[in-house]
Amino acid sequence: MRLITVLAALAASALLSSTSLAGPEDFATGPLIDGYGAVAPVTNQMPIADDTVFRVAFDVSTPAEVGEINRKLDSAARFLNMHVAAGIPGENIHIAIVVHGGAVQDVTTGSHFTPGMEPANAELVATLIAHGVSIYVCGQSAAYHDVAVEDLLPGVTMALSAMTAHALLQQDDYTLNPF
Repeated sequence: MRLITVLAALAASALLSSTSLAGPEDFATGPLIDGYGAVAPVTNQMPIADDTVFRVAFDVSTPAEVGEINRKLDSAARFLNMHVAAGIPGENIHIAIVVHGGAVQDVTTGSHFTPGMEPANAELVATLIAHGVSIYVCGQSAAYHDVAVEDLLPGVTMALSAMTAHALLQQDDYTLNPF
């Protein structure tokens, strides 16, 4: 009888942890943002209350490779998709992205860095903004890279600095996503 109990426990454990063994083919975009922010289903053992409100700031300083999506911008889409899929209403998720350093190129118009070329992140930035994500560019980094307000993609906001943007977001109860 004890062997049957052990085998049943092992089988149950395997079923519960099977999503932990997901491969790349198990990731999909949505349910909120299609085409970006792929996530996999998991067995969540850390309960999230249905009325949880997230205020999360993402810090983006590393630029994407030319023609590639910036992984940190995609991470913001992933955060939205993951939590909506987990049952958190989209209106309870407030995301701010603070862009500085060389990453400012990822939120500028194509004509600024590569004349005549549509920036790889333009569609993702527009989609994030359409879903209520605020995107702030460090004015100090922008000045260093000769980026003016008119060079920014539509909806992207120039801040005095990344430090200022993070300080103000913290005062508004945003936590910094360390990833």
